[in-house]
Amino acid sequence: MQLPELPAYVNTILRFVLMLLGAYGVLFLLSLVLWTIRDIRSRSRDVLLQILVTLLVLIFNIPGLLLYLVLRPRETLTEAYEHALGQEAMLKDIEERYICPGCKRNVDSEYMVCPHCATELRGRCTRCERPVNLNWVVCPYCGQPQASKAAADAPAEVVEQEEGA
Repeated sequence: MQLPELPAYVNTILRFVLMLLGAYGVLFLLSLVLWTIRDIRSRSRDVLLQILVTLLVLIFNIPGLLLYLVLRPRETLTEAYEHALGQEAMLKDIEERYICPGCKRNVDSEYMVCPHCATELRGRCTRCERPVNLNWVVCPYCGQPQASKAAADAPAEVVEQEEGA
């Protein structure tokens, strides 16, 4: 059985449809490759990885894209940066908490005395009466030299020993 020959206008229409499908296929492949390039650039700075992933999608088309989607990094560089900033902010918040040296409980940074164990947390400047850290040598507000607690305790012990002798 012999197939009838198609008229010339049908051949022209078929060629046009095939050319459109081919152009669509090429544009679809290019769009896959461009999307992959943009996506991998947002997820990695490694140039070799970017090239390999692009070639994977260019050569294997949709299966290559599916493989890339399975293996690609989970978060973008922006998301990773924001995550790192969040962790850094949490660590800074933890580091800024004040802990009583006596009972090891959290206390407010403004407290002069621990409300739990009455340990002295801060002193007052001898000149301006503003709160100062016990370890400071000088008041940062007025410049008055501060007697450290260790220096204040030492002369008292020396005086007691001299009186006893």
